[in-house]
Amino acid sequence: MRWKNIIFFFAVLFIWANLVSAATEIKRDDRFIAYDDGTVLDTRTNLMWAAKDNGSDINWVNAKPYCDNYRGGGYTDWRMPTQDELAGLYDRSKTQMIDKYTWVHLTELIRFTSTVFSASDTRGSDAAVFNFYNGQRDWNHQSIVGSGGRALPVRSGK
Repeated sequence: MRWKNIIFFFAVLFIWANLVSAATEIKRDDRFIAYDDGTVLDTRTNLMWAAKDNGSDINWVNAKPYCDNYRGGGYTDWRMPTQDELAGLYDRSKTQMIDKYTWVHLTELIRFTSTVFSASDTRGSDAAVFNFYNGQRDWNHQSIVGSGGRALPVRSGK
């Protein structure tokens, strides 16, 4: 009887493992790997990024909970990136067109709808932002939406 239970356990485990499979790689760009679950892994920093930003203007006060509550790829440990982490995505040698007149400098595996992104760093009532058009670091009041500010969740990688 004990052997039957062990065999049954491993059969169930095998079926479950095949149903709950890991994300599949769909594309690579230098150090970045895009997966079919909407995540992008930076193999240099081992940070996992959402494959796209939140898509509309958002101030820091709302961007923080957006990132903290993000559930992309089935993960629950997303957070708002630091200004240094955002700056680590900036790559002047790459150009991604947002629209006819606007571009950003980073891998095309992470899709942006704006140039300015909120960071988790704060100084009193000011919060850090990073501009992917020119690589500029700046500070804005947390309540300011800014010129098209966006949020991009990040988490520690696989």
